[in-house]
Amino acid sequence: MPSVVGLLEQHELAARRRVDGLREEADRIQAELAAAELEWQEWAIARRRVDTVLAPDDDATAEAEVTEDPRDAEVQSALRDGAKPKSQVPVWREGLAWSVLSVDYQRILTALADRARLHQGPLTCQEMAALFGMDVVPARVEALRSKAKRLVARGWLAEQQPGRFTLAVGVAGPGGGS
Repeated sequence: MPSVVGLLEQHELAARRRVDGLREEADRIQAELAAAELEWQEWAIARRRVDTVLAPDDDATAEAEVTEDPRDAEVQSALRDGAKPKSQVPVWREGLAWSVLSVDYQRILTALADRARLHQGPLTCQEMAALFGMDVVPARVEALRSKAKRLVARGWLAEQQPGRFTLAVGVAGPGGGS
């Protein structure tokens, strides 16, 4: 007969997997939304250009052309910011600062950047837990693994060997993403 603690651990693991899956789905949807907003913005710009080319030359048209739709500024701001700072892991791109990530993710990147700087190679999640002064227990290690896998999926880390993480090519120094 399974123990109560064992059953609780099984339920906790199942719930954690569901939460991770839902977070990944939310991140995918957010990325899809950002791409759709970008496409919408490009079409709006194209429409304004066509309007400018087809409009008769008079001062009223020139004034209307300079006046921007306030919604365009909101979209540009949203696209520039990407995900809300520190709430999610945005897809890495050159020049993206580490400060957009939560402290936990920055901590992982810093540890791996230090390893890369010292030419020490990849880290496992157990090694990271020990390095961070955490109890090296399955729950802590799995939490780190989940974060590391999310960083891999977003292009911040690389996992050339299963369970061994390094910074992705192009990602360097905590001051920025490149």
